[in-house]
Amino acid sequence: MIHDLVSGVRCSLFAMARSLFSWVWLRKPIYIQARFSYLHMKYMFFSWLAVFVGSWVVYVEYSSYSELCRGQACKNAICDKYRKGLIDGSACTSLCEKDTLYLGKCLSSKPNNQVYSGGWGDLEGVVKCQMEEVPRYDPGAEMEHRKEASRFNKPTKGTSVEKFKAILLSHLKTKVGEQANLQDLVSLVLFVADYNKDGLISLPEARSMWALLQLNEFLLAVVLQDREHAPRLLGFCGDLYVMEKVPYAPLYGISLPWVVELWIPAGLRRSMDQWFTPSWPRKAKISIGLLELVEDVFHGTFGSFLMCDVSAADFGYNDRHDLKVMDARHIVPEATFQEAMRERRCNVDEDCLYGTDCRTSCDLTKHRCTPEVTRPNLAKACSSLKEYLLRGAPSDIQDELEKQLYACIALKGSAEQMEMEHSLILNNLKTLLWKKISHTKDS
Repeated sequence: MIHDLVSGVRCSLFAMARSLFSWVWLRKPIYIQARFSYLHMKYMFFSWLAVFVGSWVVYVEYSSYSELCRGQACKNAICDKYRKGLIDGSACTSLCEKDTLYLGKCLSSKPNNQVYSGGWGDLEGVVKCQMEEVPRYDPGAEMEHRKEASRFNKPTKGTSVEKFKAILLSHLKTKVGEQANLQDLVSLVLFVADYNKDGLISLPEARSMWALLQLNEFLLAVVLQDREHAPRLLGFCGDLYVMEKVPYAPLYGISLPWVVELWIPAGLRRSMDQWFTPSWPRKAKISIGLLELVEDVFHGTFGSFLMCDVSAADFGYNDRHDLKVMDARHIVPEATFQEAMRERRCNVDEDCLYGTDCRTSCDLTKHRCTPEVTRPNLAKACSSLKEYLLRGAPSDIQDELEKQLYACIALKGSAEQMEMEHSLILNNLKTLLWKKISHTKDS
């Protein structure tokens, strides 16, 4: 009897197991189908998300490009004025009639300052063209207020050459301050304006030069045209001008897609920038070029200039490893800077900043910015060069180089107030670097 009972229980359990197995077997296709539907929905969701994000990126990039890159509009505006006889210059015929001067890749970083790589016959250059009105005290813009309608309003018809010289003298005096050799600077400007070298300054040539002289970068190009640190001025038409192309730029660093930039820590990014640099002797020569540029713009032949953005992106170098200024919009005449600062209202010191590197203090009794910068050009240059020079420096000068760089970075106050210390540190740095590379082929 017990045996029959055990057999019955076994049969029942077997039947239940068989039934359960059959139910699972029947449910399996339903489970697979549900999982497939889930994966399908997940795939569709991420596909649509990718399409949405991609479309948004394309739209933002296109909007940004169309805002930043308006070279054709700039060319049309310049050529329209040239054909009307309002302006003239060495680049006008090539740009507007022969089409031998063309605008290539867009390099603009601001809508009002159009920048393009370009070709002019056998020459490679960078074409720069001004657009729209620029607010006077925009920290990232020119310091001058330049309306479209008034860019080519001087000199007026009937103005004599002597009168135009007087207008230039007054303007340059305002820009660079009272200088004993202002007459020489006026003569230099007139020499550049007379592009066909016929000894005469036509009204269209004069109007082009007047518009160009409102720009800090162009004025600096004229002032430094015989120095190796400034790219050569190749030509102009109105306030469009063509500069010599700098082969290697920026001074150091690599460009990465913004999506990649988001995920790279700042420390790693700085290290990556330093990986892509020349050998140390060549870096030393490039650095000497930056120090010499500081000398050229500090109490130079035609006044002092302040370097208000000393970042790697603003400099490059050529095949001989000579430093070249790529973007000089923020190298401003000291007299212009001081006058602008005196007029600027402030509540805190942070309100008294131009560019990224020219800061003054706020006079809280008047709520006006003081005119004197808190750091000289040399201290800013050394800050930019510190990691660049110390990485890979020879061991026998590593400690001394680091010591001198930190002494340089610590400079405070205007260079005029500490001229002796400023000159001593600059000469010590140059001597240390030259002694180390003078026997190499890189020198």
